[in-house]
Amino acid sequence: MNPPRTQTDRAVRRPHGPGAVLAALAAAQFTVMLATSIVNVALPQIRAGTGLTDSGTTWVVNAYGLAFGALLLAGGRVADLLGRRRMLIAGLALFALASLAAGLSTSAGVLIAARTVQGFGAAAIAPAALALAMDRFRSGPERGRALGVWGAVSGGGAAGGVLLGGALTQAWGWPWIFHSVALGAALVLAAVAVFVPRDAGRKAGRFDLLGTATVTLALTGLVWALTTARGAGWTDARVLGALGASGVLLAAFTVIEFRRPDALVPARLFATGRVAAGNVLMALLGSVWIALFFFLPLYQQQVLGSGPLATGAGQLPLAVAHMLGSSLAPRIARRLGATATVTSALLTEAAGLLWLSRMSADGSYVTDVLGPSILIGLGLSIAFVQLTALAVEGVPGQDAGLAGGLVNTTRQVGGAIGLAALATLAGSVTAHASAGTPPLEALTAGYRAAFTVSAAVLAATALLALRLARSAPPAGSPPTHPHRTGSTVMTTEVTIDETAPVIVRLNTAIDAPPATVWGLHTDIADWPLWNEDIDLAEVHGPLLPGNSFSWRTHGLDITSTVYELVPGKRIVWGGPAGGITGVHVWTFEAATDGSGGTAVRTEESWSGAPVEASAEELGKALHDSLEAWLSHLKSSAEKAACP
Repeated sequence: MNPPRTQTDRAVRRPHGPGAVLAALAAAQFTVMLATSIVNVALPQIRAGTGLTDSGTTWVVNAYGLAFGALLLAGGRVADLLGRRRMLIAGLALFALASLAAGLSTSAGVLIAARTVQGFGAAAIAPAALALAMDRFRSGPERGRALGVWGAVSGGGAAGGVLLGGALTQAWGWPWIFHSVALGAALVLAAVAVFVPRDAGRKAGRFDLLGTATVTLALTGLVWALTTARGAGWTDARVLGALGASGVLLAAFTVIEFRRPDALVPARLFATGRVAAGNVLMALLGSVWIALFFFLPLYQQQVLGSGPLATGAGQLPLAVAHMLGSSLAPRIARRLGATATVTSALLTEAAGLLWLSRMSADGSYVTDVLGPSILIGLGLSIAFVQLTALAVEGVPGQDAGLAGGLVNTTRQVGGAIGLAALATLAGSVTAHASAGTPPLEALTAGYRAAFTVSAAVLAATALLALRLARSAPPAGSPPTHPHRTGSTVMTTEVTIDETAPVIVRLNTAIDAPPATVWGLHTDIADWPLWNEDIDLAEVHGPLLPGNSFSWRTHGLDITSTVYELVPGKRIVWGGPAGGITGVHVWTFEAATDGSGGTAVRTEESWSGAPVEASAEELGKALHDSLEAWLSHLKSSAEKAACP
């Protein structure tokens, strides 16, 4: 598939330095992740300085996470409608002002309110920054590297927040953790204004205010109920009422979204690629992510007796492991395949959390924290990179902000719900163990319970990933059709889109054995050696259905997904590129004349708005491209077959 770039693409994608653009956008993501965890080390000091209660302490973390997560979808949609760069700059400005207000607050109410507004700003920043990055790096190895950077700064921000929070709290007091975030946000805003080029600006469409209000109230009620249950109990009328109201509101949100033409979460998004699978798995990963950075610093300070600076420094190995894993994730995925990579990463993190659940009240950092932190950092980073890629796979450009908002939403909302539930669990275990048990033993028992459940959640997520990441339909996947082979009915055959505006069918006879032709054609990494129209080709894992490969032709980077593979006989691939969705079917059969040659047939369909606008022109371009491909294949295979 070789769709040309449109005039709009050329107008929007100005030739700015990709490194500088990615650095500015990644810095924005780093800032919002930093704010997630920078308060954790300072919670004891914040509590003493503002008179927070137990539940209020949890809300210092959750007010930010909940506002961030609940409004991310709205932020992504507004970014798509009003312009992503404009939304990113506005979000950074609001974020900086709210951070300054948090640092100046002297009461619990003002602090929690400022943290909530911080979350509003973060909800504008994260989806806009991710959409701008994915638009800049559209496919192939470059996108893999960009996502690796994204994973590194996300985990680095979460772990670095603990380190910076500890250093600032010990040196100048807890207000400076917010002042530093405000300064950082202002610097990032300046970098975005200088380095990130303007995007297409306003687009047609309406904002789904009713859907936004409904889902925000539903999620707020759910997290409030989980947090309140810690002190009031699960049978409390307020807790049960909030849980019931959340359920009703979530059901209403589903009905609203199916009926609105400009839905906040349009159904088409979940029919694209493996968006649904990526988001389900990311929500489960997020449910233990924020809780990890909440409980681990508390254990180090309240049980091991570490000061804020030592506690923060103790997160360095986790941060380094996270950045290392993020940089390695794309290469590991190319070698093992996406499904095997994400499953292994989740199990690695689960093993680290299980190890952490063996902590003791008279333990030490080296024996109880260091080793598990390294395992967790590696597993968390690789899983994050792969699930982010899965959740934005195949999403068209007009929905990029929404897809970025959705995957950030599932992580943040999963984290808010997970923290509320795990904090309630840990508090209940500690309260139950307090009778006749030393306080530190009871406190440690609560932390152990939280980490044990976290490990179980990730182990279950790994098992779910085996099914969802492999079985979900790849981006742009056409329907499968049953066919009969011998006495067995198969359900793997994939065909082109017979309703597409452009369909090309060609065939040729090659004077070489089928095995030679098949081997040449499916050795994708070597395509540039015999097909002069292909500059680069790279396979992401074994050549199996569901895995993908990247290639560059005529200056366009394309990522194709394998839909079907019948060894030696048939291969089907396709996916979206430049607004065009292609399905390409190749079949190989032994020549019927007994010559030992091969009959090769290729057929490809193109659909999408650019094709509908220029069907005749693009049809000719596809015909010429496939004709040249067959010519190169024939020439190379016949040379290889010569004795």
